[in-house]
Amino acid sequence: MKSSIRRSRRAATAVALGSVLALTATACGDDGSGSGGDKGSEGSGKGKIVFWDNNGGVRTDIWKQVIADFEKANPDIKVEYTGIASTEYQSKVDTAIQGGGLPDVGGVGAAMAAGFAAQNALEPLDDRLGKSSLKGKLNEAMVESLKSAGGGDALYSIPTSANNGVLYYRTDLFKAAKLDEPTTWDKFYAAAEKLTNAKKNEFGYTIRGGAGSIAQALDAMYGQSGITSFWDASGEKTTVNDPKNVAALEKYAALYKKVTPAADLNNDFTKMVAQWDSGKIGMLNHNLGSYQDHVKALGVDKFRGIPQPVGSAGKRVQVSNPVDGLGLFKSSKNKEAAWKFIEFATSKAENSKFNESAGQVPSNNEAAKDAWVSKAEPTKLAAAALTDGSTTIVQLPYYLPDWNTISKADNEPNFQKVLLGKMSAKDFLDTMAEQLNKAQEEWKQQKKG
Repeated sequence: MKSSIRRSRRAATAVALGSVLALTATACGDDGSGSGGDKGSEGSGKGKIVFWDNNGGVRTDIWKQVIADFEKANPDIKVEYTGIASTEYQSKVDTAIQGGGLPDVGGVGAAMAAGFAAQNALEPLDDRLGKSSLKGKLNEAMVESLKSAGGGDALYSIPTSANNGVLYYRTDLFKAAKLDEPTTWDKFYAAAEKLTNAKKNEFGYTIRGGAGSIAQALDAMYGQSGITSFWDASGEKTTVNDPKNVAALEKYAALYKKVTPAADLNNDFTKMVAQWDSGKIGMLNHNLGSYQDHVKALGVDKFRGIPQPVGSAGKRVQVSNPVDGLGLFKSSKNKEAAWKFIEFATSKAENSKFNESAGQVPSNNEAAKDAWVSKAEPTKLAAAALTDGSTTIVQLPYYLPDWNTISKADNEPNFQKVLLGKMSAKDFLDTMAEQLNKAQEEWKQQKKG
């Protein structure tokens, strides 16, 4: 907990440090027309801008297509693309905030918005959006999600897409084993056990034990416990260590090595997805983003992607998946050109093209009506589950500047200890709850101040 608090305090001092450094740092998209400085400048709307992709490798090809389209439509602007792995993106941006060299535009999802905004690195976008051709054309829930994630006072990121948790399962293996579709948690656990034959290297499930493990664990916890709020009635204490969530995590973590491969301990999403696509594993929890990978590996006839299982009360509860978006960095010397790129990337045609490739729900309302959405079954089912009243979303506190640190660096190693039986689920969740409660208290004090 103490290390998390120290990080929060360092983030606050980084605002002042970043302001001083930005005065002398050379801004990435300078076309020679602006004065720069810590507040940047509008520039001429021409020349070069730099774009950092927060999911480099996975989304590189589609972003390069969007960039090519943009440069064709705007021949006087060139976009320099840098793809950064999702696991490295936050640290790279934080380093650039403190030392200079930020891009003009970068991926700013809900999980990162508060941390970057707290360091005074992002340009508020409310006024630009209000005067834009995008006004009224973006999914309002996604816009509000990003605004809330940034602290609620301003919009620091324009949404590109929404993700959703998906339970992928092998229809061929389920049929051979005469198993019901895993639409409930009871059926999920029964299937995981029946489909496992470790001697034949056959497993019922693959669990995420490496980078990104906490969000998946929280989803499984709240999905089983049925608790529908991340905070108690006072808004000061988290529910993560509620006894029902502790029991749920104990049951979920017990799957490791019993019905999962031992290698799952270090699985990030790329390893987990590749393992499921190439092996004899019955089920995988991921999100819409990996759908196309499964289609390429298995074809559309051997698997389905369905919404998360429902609990014993017949209700589906899941944690919020972060909305992704594009932010404009305050230090940019060419904000006019950078904003043109953001507008273009979230226009109907480009937003549709991007999300069809990513397999996610478009943020542009017109793009969301395109035919491919209904043809990609997991996307169609996810969109329905989020709008038909069958699903309750537990909103994660992305607005906390320390959220990303708490949910990643501080607790992913501890979750591995839980899987290995070296730490109890209760101790793990109590530790996390203490950090969250302190971060919530600090955030509320800052809001008052």
